[in-house]
Amino acid sequence: MRTEPEAAAENVVEVENLEKHFGAFKAVAGVSFAVRRGEIFGFLGPNGAGKSTTIRMLCGLLTPTAGRGRVAGFDIVRETERIKTRIGYMSQKFSLYDELTVEENIDFYSGIYRLPAAKKAERKDWVLRMAGLETHRRARTAELSGGWKQRLALGCAILHEPPILFLDEPTSGVDPNSRRQFWDLIYSLSEQGVTVFVTTHYMEESEYCDRLGIIYRGELIALGAPRALKTQHMPEAVLEIECARPNDAMSVIERLPEVKEVAVFGKGLHAVAVDAAAAERAIRAALAAASFRVDRLERITPTLEDVFVSLIEARDRATAPQTEVRR
Repeated sequence: MRTEPEAAAENVVEVENLEKHFGAFKAVAGVSFAVRRGEIFGFLGPNGAGKSTTIRMLCGLLTPTAGRGRVAGFDIVRETERIKTRIGYMSQKFSLYDELTVEENIDFYSGIYRLPAAKKAERKDWVLRMAGLETHRRARTAELSGGWKQRLALGCAILHEPPILFLDEPTSGVDPNSRRQFWDLIYSLSEQGVTVFVTTHYMEESEYCDRLGIIYRGELIALGAPRALKTQHMPEAVLEIECARPNDAMSVIERLPEVKEVAVFGKGLHAVAVDAAAAERAIRAALAAASFRVDRLERITPTLEDVFVSLIEARDRATAPQTEVRR
């Protein structure tokens, strides 16, 4: 089991009121957070939430519109070149050259990172072993599976052994088994003291992080360890419902005053309520009256997805009246 970095550990990423505007659009709208040395810090949010834009500012690839930030002790506006020597960056497109062989990609990035000649062979062998590509070293990268490309891209990103690693949607488009193997590699790096900042929209991946920031419409709407987010940001009860025709049943349940919100979850439904007992009675009565068969209805521990949906819906409700006024 992983040991979370101590709260007193040194912050290696610090962000204060960071913003990025593209014309009138605020891609990142004043986020503040810190990441500790050796921590796996996750950014969870839907596509377009501002995850990638934030990472690119921290890596010195985009200039912030407002706010401040430091990575490895260097300013993200004035010292971007120094930051780039201290970080590894892996984008969701893997940044590999398909026409090159596995070895040629590694050699290319060795040159980019200016590895000493004495170090190149050692690091190349390490990447090939880590990625499981020792017998495929002369294969064209275009011929590799998604999982192999993913591990090769990670190896190229950390050839120079950076203390901080930024991973932007690194498991997008790969199969679940490759995704889990990739997280084993992330754990291994973290245990060696590497700080990992990873963005994702996969709920199960978020559970693997030491701490998690939930970002939505450019704003950081929650921050904390996954377990803490479930308890501190989800005071309401969650009821899991297994019944016939869940999509139709949802339209019955969402009209009940005892139910705050309801959503499809897997093959069933999750309903959120302040009073679990009252909501359960109301749901059973309403579904029985509408001739729905209920196979199971019980209170459960909230999942991270429950928290995510609840926070986003709360933010939408809070901003909807303002949007209407502007119109």
